[in-house]
Amino acid sequence: MDSSVRSAVGSAFGVLFQGKNFVRLLGGLGVTVWIAAVSVVLSLIFGCLFGMLMTVKNRPVKIICRIYLEFMRIMPQMVLLFLAYYGLTRSFGISLSGEAASILVFTLWGTAEMGDLVRGALQSMPVHQYESGRAIGLTEKQIFFHIIMPQAVRRLVPLSLNLITRMVKTTSLVVFVGVIEVVKIGQQIIESNRLTVPTASIAVYATIFFMYFLVCWPLSMLGSHIEKKQGGK
Repeated sequence: MDSSVRSAVGSAFGVLFQGKNFVRLLGGLGVTVWIAAVSVVLSLIFGCLFGMLMTVKNRPVKIICRIYLEFMRIMPQMVLLFLAYYGLTRSFGISLSGEAASILVFTLWGTAEMGDLVRGALQSMPVHQYESGRAIGLTEKQIFFHIIMPQAVRRLVPLSLNLITRMVKTTSLVVFVGVIEVVKIGQQIIESNRLTVPTASIAVYATIFFMYFLVCWPLSMLGSHIEKKQGGK
């Protein structure tokens, strides 16, 4: 490697350790993980309820659930963030912080996605599971909670981990509603060194990529391991 290239790379990564830049990036990652964690917990709770609601044999309820699901899938998350952060504030006078708007949007989106996973898991149960439960005298409620749900949860775990990984990665969009998270802090560091170290963006974005990788990779590997383990049974 040419000495000038080595010098440029060294200067770029040196920016990370100037002052509290790296600590600031870690703090921004903490904000990202916090937003994702709160959104994930709420999505799992509401998603399970929404998924069970989607299996109700009531046509109006099923139509409303389908409209909500398709709306959340079709509408880009960035547009939803703008609607929540700017639209609610101007239209209804509701004051939302960037963090609150982000959690609201990711929870609504995650609930729809999780709900569809739950619906699929419940409806994929073989009919004989219900028939066997009735044959031994179990009520419909007992069949659901003691036979169907345990099997559905096993199917849902790897799929849920995949959804959680997607939600963590999507939190990078919160920068557009003023949340000071890891991407925003990275942009601030790059901007403050734009003239002195033009190559700082290489090191900063590489570090942000590595941080996201460290958060998402274990979840992805865990999901794959569980899926393979279940498939081998």
